[in-house]
Amino acid sequence: MKYLTYALAKGRLTDKALNLFARIGLVSEETRADILGESRKLIYTDEEKKSRFFLAKASDVPTYVEYGAADIGVAGADTLLEEKRDLYQTVDLNFGRCRIVVAGPPEMESKYIKCGALRVATKYPAIAADYFYQTSKRAVEIIKLNGSVELGPMVGLSDVIVDIVETGSTLKENGLVILDEICVVSARLAVNRVSMKMEYKRVADVIQALKTET
Repeated sequence: MKYLTYALAKGRLTDKALNLFARIGLVSEETRADILGESRKLIYTDEEKKSRFFLAKASDVPTYVEYGAADIGVAGADTLLEEKRDLYQTVDLNFGRCRIVVAGPPEMESKYIKCGALRVATKYPAIAADYFYQTSKRAVEIIKLNGSVELGPMVGLSDVIVDIVETGSTLKENGLVILDEICVVSARLAVNRVSMKMEYKRVADVIQALKTET
């Protein structure tokens, strides 16, 4: 039997994804503990479940899935929206729930709607560009940042930011307020299009088990 290969986003989603997979029997407790441990292995093989797992940078998970290096991936909907890869989004896993918002200094609250042009700092240039294109006819300059986007308005780089927030505490600590909400995102199961056809029964069983559990 062919192994099913899973790409899991490193970070805050890993533990929750593996706990969910363990509950429905997709990964053994031994393999789960191995992945969450201090091992330096890149690929973890679960002979009992005929599955392979590897951890990847969140933004790379959709690429692995699209090109078939992974049959199935777990990543945030924000990543899938930003990367726009050719794959199936099949299950909302109902964890890692956050919001993508527009935020800025308090003085922008009275200016945001009326402002004719905006400079927007963000880690999500595609999401930001799509949002402002769909909702506004104003001129928007998107500035891609990889680090702490909250710095953008604080140092005069941008008027506002587009970023993902969970509690909003980081924004508050840096003197920023939410001006608009773009969407709510959470962890999603992504499936390679060929794998959906060639391994339909096994993939469909995974999808159904996750839908039942979540």
